[in-house]
Amino acid sequence: MSNNIVIIFDFDKTIIDCDSDNWLIDELGFTDLFNQLLPTMPWNSVMDKMMMEFHSNGVTIEEIEKVLQRIPIHHRIIPAIKSAHALGCDLRIVSDANMFYIETILKHLGISECFSEINSNPGYVNQEGRVRISPYHDFNKASHGCNNVCPPNMCKGLIIDKIKNTIYDGDNKRLIYLGDGAGDYCPSLRFKERDFVMPRRIFQCGI
Repeated sequence: MSNNIVIIFDFDKTIIDCDSDNWLIDELGFTDLFNQLLPTMPWNSVMDKMMMEFHSNGVTIEEIEKVLQRIPIHHRIIPAIKSAHALGCDLRIVSDANMFYIETILKHLGISECFSEINSNPGYVNQEGRVRISPYHDFNKASHGCNNVCPPNMCKGLIIDKIKNTIYDGDNKRLIYLGDGAGDYCPSLRFKERDFVMPRRIFQCGI
């Protein structure tokens, strides 16, 4: 039965066809600055710094939203998501992007209501009109403790454990996980024989 199926999506290069951070930085013309900052701090911290640079250079929230709204996406992904939702599947997102990007893009695509839960790095517009991005796991306070290849700000395996605990229904639930990269390795270790992991294969941005 479809209502016993939980489908968990990565976001970058899975629902959308590129990395949302890189897309935004390149489209706004801040690639050189980003490349200078990247060796000096964690990715999550770099992106919060970049948002400050956008704001300081007069880039508005509306301009950021417009760039995100034209992000490349495969023409079959929206019908697939809508079909799975209509069949009664429980759709969720686990992503190392951020909530501001994801909510902006899903709203523009008209598929926000298809997802019951989004797990991502906090991202919001503050009172100054600047996007703030913070880590899902606050690595400044403590490590998430995962010894796999997870970045310091997010262990998707721990998030999958949390999801499994909230949906536990004996052996009646089947999980399907869709992802594309190294950050999706750890969550793939959390599934049982009845579940499915579906990595994206032979992928290039824009195809």
